[in-house]
Amino acid sequence: MTQFLQRIPGRTYLLLAILIFAASNSVVRKLTELGAQNPIDGRNPISFCNVLFVGNLCALIVLFLVYRQQCTLDNLRSIPRKTWVGLTVISLLSGALAPSLVFMALDLTSVNNVVLIGRIEPPLILALSILLLGDRVNFWVIAGAIVSFVGVALTVLLQEPNPEMMDMAGLTIGRGELMAAAGAIALAISTIISKVALKQIPLGLFSIVRTTIGTIVFFIVVLILYTPVHFIDVFSPFLWQWMLVYGAVIVVGGQLCWFTGLKTAGAADVSLASSFSPIAGIVAAYLILSEAPTTAQYIGGSVILIGILLNQIGVFRKQSQPAPQPPVSPAKEMDIEVGFKGI
Repeated sequence: MTQFLQRIPGRTYLLLAILIFAASNSVVRKLTELGAQNPIDGRNPISFCNVLFVGNLCALIVLFLVYRQQCTLDNLRSIPRKTWVGLTVISLLSGALAPSLVFMALDLTSVNNVVLIGRIEPPLILALSILLLGDRVNFWVIAGAIVSFVGVALTVLLQEPNPEMMDMAGLTIGRGELMAAAGAIALAISTIISKVALKQIPLGLFSIVRTTIGTIVFFIVVLILYTPVHFIDVFSPFLWQWMLVYGAVIVVGGQLCWFTGLKTAGAADVSLASSFSPIAGIVAAYLILSEAPTTAQYIGGSVILIGILLNQIGVFRKQSQPAPQPPVSPAKEMDIEVGFKGI
């Protein structure tokens, strides 16, 4: 069995991971709808807060079973203090803040909006990498980032008016769309920090520590803002039976496929697989939730796809250059590149 899995191409694992991650938004929405149909004393046991908290706990269990050899006191002690600071900030941004914002966005707007607006993340990462890290990219990659950013803006600005919209700097923007954009910004900043501060941490240890810190911080914040009553149904068997599947398949299964693919895939394969994320997310929303794209989403999504195509031209042009290319970035650097991944 192990030999068979090793013969599977890396790009196959990457595409499988993309499909799993892309379905995460729709699966979360579907689970909350399922909880609403099975209330406990009038409460939804599968609320967004419960999904995030219990989903993290389930993911931690599976991650520890998979990476327990890396999670040792010696490895923890070997992490420098400055690296711990960076790891803590990344955990707060990508393990607590970004998932919370995405979940709140899913409660206020359509899954397709969350998927498309999340594509603001790659252009932000590119811009920050150029400005702060001195990265060099070709014209096509920059053009693709700009076009993708325009597509995201069109998706937001062409929305039909609804009660959830608010005026901001003379523009009318939905609260859900604003939270989705804020979540993408948090993920982009987290990615930049990871490129600088987390080059020597083992992948498994990185995932476990980030998920642990993110879970603890999220739990404390919810207790402060909503009181312990908000988690009254956290031990519901109905909640846990679905969260065990969600945490194992969506969160851990997707990440394992992603990390496995990165071991053998080239940078072009990673970029190409990531480019399918918005398409897969929209298809998942239609198949799971019967959510068809709106006119604004069609227009914005089409422009985003043009931006992705331009980016792919740039990536392949860079790969075709005779100069030696650096290896694929460590998985923790690529960890957030495909956006929201369930937690």
